[in-house]
Amino acid sequence: MATKKSNKSLWVMLALIVIILLVILLLPGCGNRNARQGASTEEEATTLVKVGDTAPAFTVTMFDGSEVSLEQLRGKVVLLNFWATWCPPCREELTHVQKEIIDRFAGRPFVFLPVSREESHEAVAAFRQKTGYTFPMGIDSTRVIYDRYASNFIPRNFLIGPDGKILLASIGYDDKEFQELIQAIEEALDKAE
Repeated sequence: MATKKSNKSLWVMLALIVIILLVILLLPGCGNRNARQGASTEEEATTLVKVGDTAPAFTVTMFDGSEVSLEQLRGKVVLLNFWATWCPPCREELTHVQKEIIDRFAGRPFVFLPVSREESHEAVAAFRQKTGYTFPMGIDSTRVIYDRYASNFIPRNFLIGPDGKILLASIGYDDKEFQELIQAIEEALDKAE
């Protein structure tokens, strides 16, 4: 009797694990490039601005209540990062930015501008408290800024040159792509300085 009940519990648990994994992998607009093979054409189609285009203007309200406009940042290399607290690849990418991007490029004409997509100030506050992040973050709760750049998928990075032109656009997160992003920032700063 105990064995039948134990086996049934095991099957229920396995089914729940499979369902949870499927939900994570199929979350709309969130993903890891390695986990979604063959999605690159669809991802590319959702990118509204391409390399060489002028980055669409915007003003974002930051977590601290201040406002930052892209125009204010002209003359600097800007890494515009769209993310969300519920997105596993976004969270993974953010664990690397303090040391590998913010600290690395400190003192240079560079700005890391992460903007949360469709989230409230309260959700971002809870996320910051949980993670201990203190770097500036923008909040695009109505998705107005994001919709100027893309129609789906996060995390997204747009590297913007000092002249306001898009130098690189990437979707998703993986270690190789992140290292390529760092290299592109370095090259853009070398040209700008």
